[in-house]
Amino acid sequence: MAKKIKIKIKVNGKKVQLIKKTSIRSLLNKLKIPIKMVAIELNKKILDKSKIGKIYVQENDKIEIVHFIGGG
Repeated sequence: MAKKIKIKIKVNGKKVQLIKKTSIRSLLNKLKIPIKMVAIELNKKILDKSKIGKIYVQENDKIEIVHFIGGG
């Protein structure tokens, strides 16, 4: 049985340990964050949400997730 390699990243300033082959979409699902209501920044670049299933986290990545709040 293959050993799962873990990597360390930061999400909104907090250290998180994940399996190496984790996509941004999988990360959001794990954190229970609704994709429609957020903007995602990976290493200071805004991500296109249509591509987050194909973007995988790498060691020492810095991810910022900003929630949108409705109101008036």
